[in-house]
Amino acid sequence: MGINSSAVVSPQAQIGPGVKIGPFSSIGDHVIIGRDTEIGAHVVIEGHTEIGERNKIYPFCSIGNPPQDLTYKGEDTRIIIGNDNIIREYVTVNLATTKQEWKTVIGSQNYIMAYAHIAHDCFVGNRVIMSNCATLGGHITVGDHAILGGLVAVHQFVRIGAYAFIGGKSGIVQDVPPFMITAGSRARLFGINRKGLSRQGFSQETIDGLKMAYRIIWRGKKRLEEGIEQVKKEVPDSPQLKMLLDFLHGSKRGIMR
Repeated sequence: MGINSSAVVSPQAQIGPGVKIGPFSSIGDHVIIGRDTEIGAHVVIEGHTEIGERNKIYPFCSIGNPPQDLTYKGEDTRIIIGNDNIIREYVTVNLATTKQEWKTVIGSQNYIMAYAHIAHDCFVGNRVIMSNCATLGGHITVGDHAILGGLVAVHQFVRIGAYAFIGGKSGIVQDVPPFMITAGSRARLFGINRKGLSRQGFSQETIDGLKMAYRIIWRGKKRLEEGIEQVKKEVPDSPQLKMLLDFLHGSKRGIMR
């Protein structure tokens, strides 16, 4: 282990083999850090926080401090972070409240850029990119491979679908369906993220099916339920189409139109 002599590491913390901890960092009693993770200088990790293997956490990050929620009373809620994440300077990740599943979760292989904020009770999937100053309110779910541009602000309880792309400086107040491009100060949909899906290896047939579904549901000027039924009848089935249609059910904030 490479723990700098100026770092303050609790004897109760569980530090895996190969972990490096930089100068003036502080690691609390209930923290677990997996093997080969690198913690930069001036990082604070507190609370019941479990960090997986081979993560790289840059200077001045704050992980595991209490949620910004007036009802939180110091309960033993958690943060769980997977493997191979890059978390850049000044990122903040808050403990969960007791209002959902008592945990804030970040998956694996994510790139979280400087000054991004992940609030209490969020669930961030795998291979997500959060650009500089992207901000998640509480209770937000972000699907795998989603990309959030710089200065994006997402309202609490919103869901961001897998492979969605959100342009910079967007305000997101309703659910963003999978595979879509979204942008605007009060964001709206701009269609299927064709280039992004092509880069991810999706077939042209799959992309064409998603485009057809988008035209029916969002351009057809019909009720959401009617559009979904028409898509089921007219668009060739695929796992991606099923993902899209499944996402449209159970929204708390409404689906972006």
